[in-house]
Amino acid sequence: MVDYMVVGLGLAGTAFCETLRRNNKSFVVFNDQSQTSSRVAGGLYNPIILKRFTLSWRADEQLAVAVDFYNQLEQFLNIQFDEKLHVLRKFASIEEQNLWFEAADKKSLKQFLDTQLVSNKNSGLKIPFEFGKVLETGKLDTKILFDGYTKWLQKGKSIYLETFDYNELAILPNSVTYKGIKAKNIVFAEGFGMMQNPYFKYLPMQGSKGEYLIIEAKDLQERNIIKSSIFLIPLGNDVYKVGATYNRDQKDNCITEDAREELQRKLDDLLGCTYRIIDQEAGVRPTVKDRRPLVGKHPKYNNLWVLNGFGSHGIMIAPWASKALYDLIETDVPLLDEMDIARFN
Repeated sequence: MVDYMVVGLGLAGTAFCETLRRNNKSFVVFNDQSQTSSRVAGGLYNPIILKRFTLSWRADEQLAVAVDFYNQLEQFLNIQFDEKLHVLRKFASIEEQNLWFEAADKKSLKQFLDTQLVSNKNSGLKIPFEFGKVLETGKLDTKILFDGYTKWLQKGKSIYLETFDYNELAILPNSVTYKGIKAKNIVFAEGFGMMQNPYFKYLPMQGSKGEYLIIEAKDLQERNIIKSSIFLIPLGNDVYKVGATYNRDQKDNCITEDAREELQRKLDDLLGCTYRIIDQEAGVRPTVKDRRPLVGKHPKYNNLWVLNGFGSHGIMIAPWASKALYDLIETDVPLLDEMDIARFN
C-alpha cells in the first residue's frame, strides 16, 4: 500500500507530489496530459494585479513559500527552470503613473512596487510614458519543470501515463484501490479536467480559455517582461510569448483565429519593430466563481481530496496550497475557510 495516489501532474499535482517526497510519503501519479493550461501558461510569478495595482490574494505569503520551493526543486532535479526577471508595467497616462506612486505608498505593496520609474530605451517598444517596475517577479519554464519531474517519477516507476478511469476506483473506509494499487488517500489535481470527475464536478468551476502567441522579433532585444494590455515574455533567442486572452465561453484546447487577431492587434500597439508569429497555444485555466482555490475533503468520503482552482496564479499558489492540504490530511490543521471546498457543501 502507498500513502497517496495523485491524479494530475500540472502545477498543483507536481507541487503536491514534491511536498509528499519531502515528507517521505510514498505515492503514485496518474497523468494523461489532457489538461494543457499549466504547460502552456506564461509561467510568470507576479504578486501584483497590474490592472489596479493591488496585491493578489495572499500573494505575499504564497510568494515566500514558492520561491524557496522552486529553488529546492531545481537543486533536487539538477535542472534550471526559474529565471528572475522584472515586470515593467507600461503606463497609458500620467494619471496612471500617479496611481502607481499612491499604490507604492501602501504598506502591503511597498516591497513589490519600485518608486524609481524606468525610462524606455528600447526603440522596438512604443512607450509614451515611463514604466513602473515590479520587484520579486520572474518566470518558470514549465516545460523544463514538468519534463524533469516526469523523468524523475519514471525512474522511480511511480507514474502511470494514462487517463484515470473513475469507474475503476473502489473507495473503502480507510483506503482506496485502483487497478490493483492500494492507497490511504487519493488527491485529485486535475485542473479543468475536474469537470469530468464524478466526485468533484459539483464544485463551481467556470474555466477560462487562454491563448498565447509565440513570436520571433530579432530587433526587439528585450530582457524584461513587459506588461501593457498583454504580457510580452522573453523566452531567449529572440523568441517571446505574448498573451493571454480570456474566454469563458470556450472550454477546449484548440487555437482560434479570433484570439490570434486580438493578440496581434494588442501587439501592434506595443511593438515598433517587425515580428513573425511562429506558434499559437491554448489551454483552459481552472478558474472559480469566487476566485479562490478549491481545496479539501470530499463531503462524503474521508480519503478523497481535491487540489484545484488556482486560475492564472498556479505558480504562486501551488506550493502554498499543497502544504496546506498536506497539513490538513496528516495533522488535521484546518484550511482557510476561503479556500476550503466546505464553503460549497
